[in-house]
Amino acid sequence: MIRIKNKDEITTQQFRPYSTLHGLAKEFQKDYEYDIVLCRVDGKLTELRGEVAGDTTIEWITAQEQVGRKAYRRSVLFMLLKALDDVTKDLGKVHVSVNYSINQALYCEFKGNDKVELNQDLIDKIKARMDELVQQDIPIIKQTLPNDDVVKIFRDRGMEDKAQVLKYRRVSRTNVYYLEDYVDYFYGYMVPSTGYLKYYDIMLYEDGFMLVLPAKKDPTAMDAFKPQPKLFNVLKQAEKWGDMLEVGTVGALNDLISKGGISDMVLVQEALMERNIGNIASRIADEQKKVVLIAGPSSSGKTTFSHRLSIQLRANGLHPHPIAMDNYFVNREETPVDEEGNYDFECIEAMAVDLFNENMSDLVKGKKVEMPTFNFKLGKREYKGNTLQLGKDDVLVIEGIHGLNPVMSNSLSDDDKFKIYISALTQLNIDEHNRIPTTDGRLIRRIVRDAKHRGTSAKDTIAMWPSVRRGEELNIFPYQEEADAMFNSALIYELAVLKQYAEPLLFAIPKDCREYQEATRLLKFFDYFLGVSSDILPNNSIIREFIGGSYFNV
Repeated sequence: MIRIKNKDEITTQQFRPYSTLHGLAKEFQKDYEYDIVLCRVDGKLTELRGEVAGDTTIEWITAQEQVGRKAYRRSVLFMLLKALDDVTKDLGKVHVSVNYSINQALYCEFKGNDKVELNQDLIDKIKARMDELVQQDIPIIKQTLPNDDVVKIFRDRGMEDKAQVLKYRRVSRTNVYYLEDYVDYFYGYMVPSTGYLKYYDIMLYEDGFMLVLPAKKDPTAMDAFKPQPKLFNVLKQAEKWGDMLEVGTVGALNDLISKGGISDMVLVQEALMERNIGNIASRIADEQKKVVLIAGPSSSGKTTFSHRLSIQLRANGLHPHPIAMDNYFVNREETPVDEEGNYDFECIEAMAVDLFNENMSDLVKGKKVEMPTFNFKLGKREYKGNTLQLGKDDVLVIEGIHGLNPVMSNSLSDDDKFKIYISALTQLNIDEHNRIPTTDGRLIRRIVRDAKHRGTSAKDTIAMWPSVRRGEELNIFPYQEEADAMFNSALIYELAVLKQYAEPLLFAIPKDCREYQEATRLLKFFDYFLGVSSDILPNNSIIREFIGGSYFNV
């Protein structure tokens, strides 16, 4: 008997013996608005491959759900690489590096073949070939092969980046995907065939091109690509740092670790980061700003950054005063609730905006202000006689998720404000075609920090992560291009360090809970990395905010 789970309802139906998952999905497609691309079989995430029989529960996953959307994006990229291989076959191997994600698009560049010129004519040919592949509905074939054989396949095809990372995996067999004669390796699941991949676009951008993918809410809708030049430039800088250190992929990082060169690399990258913080502090001093506003998504390292920035401001002759925007929450009974009836602490209506503006404006004018402290246990602001008055060389350093929202500081002159956006924009890829999502890096940081400093289990952190992400999408990301400076807090080596802290926490998640699947995915992800001891980290490193041992009170 096969049971079909739809949300919280389970219907039991009899199907012919040994029905295929792909065939069953087609039978049930009429009940779903968007394409079914994956499923869960008895709770385990599964591609639409193979047969199912016996006593089984199936839950369909569409392209609108996050895990389905990732499979769709991954599969479109695979189809693009196949199309490029087809249209440039007579010109030799063209290497494509998938560098980073901006909005719903992947920025890619060509490497290693001067015979191929990236221009609009080539983009049009690639797009036309992709359209053909969709019409032909070619199966995406998955094969599980001995790991040594897979390494040889990629070496023979000039895909050394994949061979490099796979040689460190502690598995005997590896999954590869075929699209006709094109073979590749991907971290994650795929859709069954190219006929599913109807929505995409390609466009030239800067030195490469953008693979534009469907909107999050509607996987059949293509939003116009909106450039984010400031974000792009900070990502480009991170890429250059990776190139300079000769560590652009996990395989290259593992090579460095295995050869004993990680300590020097840690010191060099920390020095690059400190230089970047120093440059920002010099700009603030030169422009005579009185208010520094720092915002960024969860686990970006905002607290450590604000401390390190304050030190650099002192080195520039200024006297910084840190202010936590969290002290300006409205009292608990005034806090708005979300659609599920829970307190929404991340919306701007949860902030005492008028009081914040009044206090900051008075401080800039040189008035003495009694500063509030928010008592999170009681859910209200308190006043304990803490006053502040700014002198000639004093500067406010304010940190909070709404720091870049103009409403939050509308009483202050733009001439007085310097706005900083900080995020952990991962510059390391698994290989040229498998990028590490920025959200994964931040989630891992948060799992480690919440367990270390807040007593929160990895299960609970993973459970709350979607809500955190929704808050970021609404309250932080729309304002990031308003920043005067962007700071990337990601460190090339950090996942190799975080591995030893995160793995035990992830292993503790029980198999019978929903978060187990995400824990399993992250554990498989850590299999790519050699571990690194945290002993080599300086005590002012941003990673210390998450693992402990920081100089600063974080």
